[in-house]
Amino acid sequence: MIAKLRRFFEAHTQAVSPEDKAHQLKLAAASMLLEVVFADDTLTAEEEALLPKLLTDTLSMSEADAKILIDEAKSVQGSATSLFEFTSAINAEFSLAQKQQLLLAMWQLAYADGQLSQYEDQIIRRTADLLYLKHSELIQMRNLAIAANRHIDQAPQ
Repeated sequence: MIAKLRRFFEAHTQAVSPEDKAHQLKLAAASMLLEVVFADDTLTAEEEALLPKLLTDTLSMSEADAKILIDEAKSVQGSATSLFEFTSAINAEFSLAQKQQLLLAMWQLAYADGQLSQYEDQIIRRTADLLYLKHSELIQMRNLAIAANRHIDQAPQ
């Protein structure tokens, strides 16, 4: 009986290649960023332009790959039932610095249009909790995003 169960589980569990695992992590991170983008039900031109750049910076990928990942994440993100689906994979593999970088990217997206909606704020705070980040880290990443946004706003045209 135990041998039959073992064969059943071995037949139904797939070995995940390192490439597939890396892609799943990138997909989870992109989906988290999309959660912020769609939190206020508005995709602004600033957010749309910033999203691929944040993915290239945060996940070290090309802009073309980032755009493909965004399209894939849109389909995955729409069928997700909770943030936990994404954060559990990220928690298992990301370092503290990578989690902080992702949170910073989320804040940057939230402030891209010049205003923070309460829904964007809630998603980012919930994500920080699910990523086991301290409140001080949440505030630090928010302050960095605000400072970066001010710097962009004051740049000469």
